[in-house]
Amino acid sequence: MTSSLPRRIARVRPTSPPSQTQVPGEQYFVANDAPDFDSDAGTQWTVIDSPFPASRANASSPAREGWERGTVVGQDAFAFLAPSVPVNVFGMAHNTGQPGRDLPPQAFHKAASSVIGPGEAIQLSSTVGYVDPEAELTVVVGRPARGLTLETARSAILGYTIGNDVSARDLQQSDELWISAKSQDTFTPAGPWMVTELDDADLSIGIVHNGNALATASSADLGWKVDEILVYLSSFMTLQPGDLVLTGFPAECARIQPGDTVVCRVEGIGELHNPVTGASWEEQPA
Repeated sequence: MTSSLPRRIARVRPTSPPSQTQVPGEQYFVANDAPDFDSDAGTQWTVIDSPFPASRANASSPAREGWERGTVVGQDAFAFLAPSVPVNVFGMAHNTGQPGRDLPPQAFHKAASSVIGPGEAIQLSSTVGYVDPEAELTVVVGRPARGLTLETARSAILGYTIGNDVSARDLQQSDELWISAKSQDTFTPAGPWMVTELDDADLSIGIVHNGNALATASSADLGWKVDEILVYLSSFMTLQPGDLVLTGFPAECARIQPGDTVVCRVEGIGELHNPVTGASWEEQPA
């Protein structure tokens, strides 16, 4: 990173269709350089080329009127999507404080199909049991990366976003690989944007559950830090553009159930809002 100021980049979908039929999967990337995210300038975004030129899944849709490169669009003209379409989504197990540091780094894989964007519903099946949200500082990988070192690790980072590592605790007890606990549909909300320049050493992390702010912690409380995590992951596989790396959850959480709302906060990035509902694939009571 050469810039000293943060830049936000978001993957978005226009809210007004180009014709009477909405274009399936339409996506564009927009950027905003305003330091005050809540200012008038902070709500005016410029259409940019995809920041993932090596990823076909993250290619921008063909330009249409009002969405050509360089056009300024207001925040009311689009909906935020998850910041990328990842090939891989990783979480870090047992990565809190010195106890986490005392263990070898250990990652788990979350299904890319579990990723949803801001405002989309976390859907819980009737049999899933106890489920917690976990607000996490999340790395967005910007380029193919293998064999990173502590000196080169950050060159692979495009930016940082907020991830919610939704976790079914009962299933963690019965599934030692955690696949059923971590990879259910909708179990990885991410967004609303990525910040390309951020000092990740000591960022406040927390959750607001049904309007109640829970006890916060800091990225400083993670056992293994961002650059170390990337070195570890790239030691055995190639990280791909758009991949998401959730770094761990050191703060307080609370059980979520249908009807709840959950807000994940990471200092310097913002807030990720998602409602909680019953599973749409189950028959809902009348």
